[in-house]
Amino acid sequence: MKKTAMQNLFLGVMVMALLKVGDKAPDFKLKGADEKEYSLQDFSGKKVVVYFYPKDDTPGCTKEACGFRDDLSKITEKGAVIVGVNPDSINSHKKFLQKFNLNFILLSDPSKTMIEQYGAKGFMGLTKRITYIIDEQGKIRNVFPSVNAEKHSEEILKVL
Repeated sequence: MKKTAMQNLFLGVMVMALLKVGDKAPDFKLKGADEKEYSLQDFSGKKVVVYFYPKDDTPGCTKEACGFRDDLSKITEKGAVIVGVNPDSINSHKKFLQKFNLNFILLSDPSKTMIEQYGAKGFMGLTKRITYIIDEQGKIRNVFPSVNAEKHSEEILKVL
């Protein structure tokens, strides 16, 4: 049976591999909403909660971000930092941070390089809602391939 180009595209996206527990987390260099460039090495010695989300200022993404905002002090007490990633512009991230008083780093990945490296590129190029916890040595400690946006920060706190 011959597959159409759309079927091949869909299958290619669906098999994009998630990183696994124990894998070395790929390094990245992306600009944040504060216009500083960040890499994984900048967080050496800390746990890093990297969460990928589809779009700034949308209902599910806002619930997820506000959960992280509200639980940030508990998360930092456990030696972790929060880093949100999607392809939206730095300007979009700035507006999102300001509108909801978000207190953590949002990185802009317009080329979707990090999104692809971490297996977060979804159907039609949308970013999947996936979270990784990276340990102090740069290894993947936990993978959350399916996220409930409203309760995600609570889930992260339990495993930290």
